[in-house]
Formats: sequence, structure tokens, C-alpha cells
Amino acid sequence: MSEPKQHYFQSQRLKINYWTWGDTTKPPMILVHGGRDHARMWDYVAELFTDIFYVLAYDLRGHGDSEWSRGSHYGIPENVLDLTKLIDLVGGRATVIGHSFGGAITLMTAGTFPDHFERVISIEGAGAWANQEPVTADEFRAWAMQSLKVDKGSSRVYTSLEEARDRMQQANPQFSPELALHLAQWGTNKIEGGYIWKFDPWIYARSSLHSLRFDEQQVLWNNVTAPVLHINGSDSHFNRAIVAGRPVETYFKNASAVTIDGAGHWAHHDQLNSTVATIRKFVEFPEGTS
Repeated sequence: MSEPKQHYFQSQRLKINYWTWGDTTKPPMILVHGGRDHARMWDYVAELFTDIFYVLAYDLRGHGDSEWSRGSHYGIPENVLDLTKLIDLVGGRATVIGHSFGGAITLMTAGTFPDHFERVISIEGAGAWANQEPVTADEFRAWAMQSLKVDKGSSRVYTSLEEARDRMQQANPQFSPELALHLAQWGTNKIEGGYIWKFDPWIYARSSLHSLRFDEQQVLWNNVTAPVLHINGSDSHFNRAIVAGRPVETYFKNASAVTIDGAGHWAHHDQLNSTVATIRKFVEFPEGTS
């Protein structure tokens, strides 16, 4: 793989890191990772789009090489601002792929600033971090208790990259040792005595309290004007093909959904070639994928 170039931009006084691949004269494609992940997880995907796109992948605030948020604010609204700033940086309009929490961010941003999006690809993103009902006192207390727990904790230290790799494979058995080691390499910082994950531990205190309720999200989903492709894994531990009893694509004006066979929640890792082929067909023929 070719080594991408590293850059930074400012959003809400935070220094946000991003990487780029390919020719700057081509249309931009932005890749948005999920929670507790990092931009370099897209390396294998990015390489396969540089023939038609200028590809950018950024670290969400509090992740990778981006700055940690003051006050631990890691909700969808703050992340919408970061993605909007990056799209503005590359000309004000882009094709965007988001995974999981990154998919939720992408869809909400597309509903807030629909003119910023050429096409949207959400990999198991719709329905993430959406409260179905108003917040209860018990939910608020649970968030407060988790926050207090994080405030007292410390990051786990792994003695080697291989140990971090093994932990990643334990959580995601479908990952190959090579992929898990690549993700561990770019997802950790070396400290005295070993390695720690780069993401801010306060990510664990994030909750749907920091997002819009589901009925409010639907208003923004209906405001998305770009063609939307929802990708789901047949073996995922989520069922994002159905959201609140309805097929996910029915919440959007111009959307389709595809299930990738043999893939879990990380479809782009588990079935890279099938996922990329599905996305390429969509971005070249956005009226459909069948």
C-alpha cells in the first residue's frame, strides 16, 4: 500500500487529524470511522477508490491523532460540525462513507447540510445512538455513574502490539491477524511499559443522551437529498437493516439497502472486495445497486 499524507484542520478549537490518498483534482470521497476506531482502519478501502476519487479519512475528535475534547463532548452534534468543516475544506461537496457511529454522524450531517453531499454510504450506521423514548431519570443516572467511573479509571497497558492485536481479534474474531495488527499499530500510542489505545477513555461515557431522539433523527433523515446506500452485514451482531420495525431505506427519500453475505458489523473488513464492489457500483450508478 502507498503511504497516505497527513494533514490537520481546526474544528471547535480542536486539532483534527486527517489522511489523504490520490489526486487532489479528482472528486473528494471522505471516510468516517466508528467509535473507538481510527482513520487508518480505512487504508485498504481507500486504496481501491483512488482511481476515481481524492480520498480523505479523518480521526474523529478524541480518536487517533485528533485532539481530545475539552469536557468530554463526543456526541453526534459535535461530530456533525467536524465533518461539515472537512467537507467545506475540500470544496463544499463530497461523497461520504461512514461506518457505525461514523455512519450515524454522516446521515445526520447529510440531513443538516444536504447540499454538501454527492452520495452517502452508511455501513450499519442508521439507528446507532438513537433514543426511542424521552430520557428517564434512571438513564440519566446510569450515564452519570458511568462518567464518574471513567473519571476514576486509567487506560489498560498492553505489553506489545501483538497483545493489542490479540485483544482486537478477541473482540472481532473475523479479523485476520494481519488486519488486527495493522489496526493495533495505528490505533495505539507507545508509552513506558507498553502500548495504550489512542482514543480518549471518555468515549466510554458517550451515550444517546448526547444525541437527538429517534423521532428527531427521522426529521433529518427525511431531509437528505443525496442518494443513500445502506450496507449491512449478514452476520452482524446488530440488525441495522430494520430500524424500529421498518426497512432502513424507507426512512429516506432516495435510498437502497444491500446485505453483504459473510460479513459482520465491519463489512469493509470482513468482505472487503464485495463491499467495495457494491460501493463502486453505487457511486458510478447512484440510481440503484441491483
